[in-house]
Amino acid sequence: MVRNCCVIGCSVRSHDRQGNKLGNGLSFHSFPTWKQHEGAHIAELTKRRRLAWIAAVGRVDLQFSSISKYLLVCSRHFHSGKPAYEMDQTNPDWVPTLHMNSEKNKKHPDRQRRGTQGQQQRGVGVHPGDQGQQSVTTDHDYCSFPEPSAEDLSKDVESLKKEIQELRVQREFGLQRFAGSDTDIQFYTRFPSYNHLMAFWVLIEPCIYKMIQASGAKSAATTDEEVLTPARTQTRQLLQPVDEFFLFLVFLSVGLKERDLAHQFNIHQSTVSRIIATWTSFLATALGSQCIWLTRAEVQAYLPKEFKGFSDTQVILDCTELRCQTPSSPLLQGETYSSYKSHCTMKALVGIAPHGPVTFISDLYAGSVSDKELFKQSGIAEKLTEDMAVMVDKGFLITDCCKCKVYRPPFLSKQKKNQVKETQATVRLRIHVERVIRRIKQNKLFDGIITMSPVYNISQLFAVACMLSNYQNTALVKKQVK
Repeated sequence: MVRNCCVIGCSVRSHDRQGNKLGNGLSFHSFPTWKQHEGAHIAELTKRRRLAWIAAVGRVDLQFSSISKYLLVCSRHFHSGKPAYEMDQTNPDWVPTLHMNSEKNKKHPDRQRRGTQGQQQRGVGVHPGDQGQQSVTTDHDYCSFPEPSAEDLSKDVESLKKEIQELRVQREFGLQRFAGSDTDIQFYTRFPSYNHLMAFWVLIEPCIYKMIQASGAKSAATTDEEVLTPARTQTRQLLQPVDEFFLFLVFLSVGLKERDLAHQFNIHQSTVSRIIATWTSFLATALGSQCIWLTRAEVQAYLPKEFKGFSDTQVILDCTELRCQTPSSPLLQGETYSSYKSHCTMKALVGIAPHGPVTFISDLYAGSVSDKELFKQSGIAEKLTEDMAVMVDKGFLITDCCKCKVYRPPFLSKQKKNQVKETQATVRLRIHVERVIRRIKQNKLFDGIITMSPVYNISQLFAVACMLSNYQNTALVKKQVK
């Protein structure tokens, strides 16, 4: 319980405004009382002492018979630090006498009552035990503090604004919330650090204000009209562009459902679909506009020393399959069913340069297509010349489909003794394309069964994930410095 000194002009209290106990070493003492079984002499002496205390504290509003037990006097008003309880009127501590400042209030009792009545109306300084009295016991400021200056108030306002901003960032699910944790950034975006992510953002930021919304593009396709209105002005912007990009990366990297993303970012589910479709189309266009296919000279400039025996290798190819939703049509089920995965799948051809970056991505095809047929339909054969070589798995029977040299491990039954070392080297080097594909499939969207959405293009999403892997990861093997 907070204790206050009732002496006029004394602001001593036992606790601060936050309720913390003050370690000032002071004690508080109540007014003298007596018991009925005590003698008449002691009762009379105590009454005189009680009147003397009332006169000493300067409280003209106090009544002899109705003094509350919560009215206290602090120890700083006594010579010994506490009142003398013996019946010796000559003791200096028989009545509080030190640091008494009651003359002004004695001269102006009306001012004292008016001040205390105002405090009572505001609920300031009134102890629960004093509520039954006709007048208030607190006629002075028990917790007086100096008035803050304008500079102090300005600093407090700025500090509160900063705290509000920090709380808003912590509450909102956005990029700035995880800016201080590279581990979280890598988990949600597949970029190794926040600085790495922002370096990529600087590359694409100048183009985002010309981005066309997915809804606008669809309407243009149905009406044969060209839509040139930027996405930033078509509808009210709910998220900042960088947070929309972060939402797309979370969808791709973590594989969260649209409803979950809507709750996380505090937007409608349809808005999430629109953002995903818009950024899928934008990144497929922006990253696809950069030619990822390398010339022979560029490949040779970065050729790792591990490819010394296969220096003419231009690309390493392999197919990968993504499990998809089973179509309702039996005909489509037969076309998409993969005997290798025992599920309906979509199949793509991925190619990498010898030093690791993705240099070729095909469209997604039905899972029943063979590797050789996919190689033909992808169009990569047109990019290969006679002075180039391609490294593939033994299932790629494409020797008659291209005019370049093919490094392919032979089947075990057809392998000759002098081909063992070459086969081992080919297998050891060809494994790099599988490592790249594994990096791409670390995006959790491709972990489970992909739902065939009418809003965004799955083939574009896969192409974007492949192209982003060139920015998100370091090289698989070190380049050979020439």
